[in-house]
Amino acid sequence: MHHDKCRSKALKIVVGTTGVESAALTGEGKDQVEVVGDGIDSVKLTRRLRKKVARAELVSVAEAKPAEKKDEAPPVMGFLPPPWYGFPRITTVVKWWSRWSKV
Repeated sequence: MHHDKCRSKALKIVVGTTGVESAALTGEGKDQVEVVGDGIDSVKLTRRLRKKVARAELVSVAEAKPAEKKDEAPPVMGFLPPPWYGFPRITTVVKWWSRWSKV
C-alpha cells in the first residue's frame, strides 16, 4: 500500500467484514493488515481487498491462542426488590342509590 488513503480504505474494508474483532497495520512499511476474529472467510476478504484497493496477498492463517483465565471470585449479588407494576388498586364504595332513597 503506497498511500495513507489506500491504508485507510483497506482498514475500512477489513473492519466492515463480519467476524472481525480487531485489525492493525503491520510490517516494515505498514503494508500488511493483521486481522483477528472468529469465522472470517479469508478468501472472500482477500478478494474484496483485491477488488477495492489493489494487489492483496494472503500470507498466513492461524488459530489464535486463547487468553489465560485468572481465578476470580464470583460477583456478589445484591438484593433487588420485586418489580412493581401499575398503580395500587384503591377501592371506593359509592352509594349510588342514596340519591333516590328517602331514608
